[in-house]
Amino acid sequence: MVWKPDVTVAAIIERDGRYLLVEERIRGRLVLNQPAGHLEDRESLLDAVVRETLEETAWHFAPEFLVGIYLWRSLRGHTTLRFAFAGSVTDFDPQRKLDPPVQATHWLTRDEILQRDAKLRTVLVTRCIDDFKLGKRLPLDAVATEVVWQQPSAPPSA
Repeated sequence: MVWKPDVTVAAIIERDGRYLLVEERIRGRLVLNQPAGHLEDRESLLDAVVRETLEETAWHFAPEFLVGIYLWRSLRGHTTLRFAFAGSVTDFDPQRKLDPPVQATHWLTRDEILQRDAKLRTVLVTRCIDDFKLGKRLPLDAVATEVVWQQPSAPPSA
């Protein structure tokens, strides 16, 4: 059997010591998470994190670097490969309807996030913030966009 984890992206957005989180209803429970979601077919990782941030927060996200790549396995046996990007947001659209299941967005300090530990969707929420605070940074070109295989062309004739 071929094992295939879900590929997801997440946005780490810090402004004045506060992190942008979404409060979403997952399996009937309200949880906190970074703006995050699944990579769609033929979508680059950068396009995915920009799209997910806009859909879940109504903020336009500009990725600046890759914080880390995380392989996480839930207690239910579900595995996720998460690419976490940090960057900034601009151009908030207050009229934009947020994607279900997002109920609200919050700007919280790390301490406020830790006080809500039981509400965190996964341990990756704090792990990504901690790695960001530790200064973990990879350039965006460390993540290649879709690479299409092409047959090598014949050498030019003389």
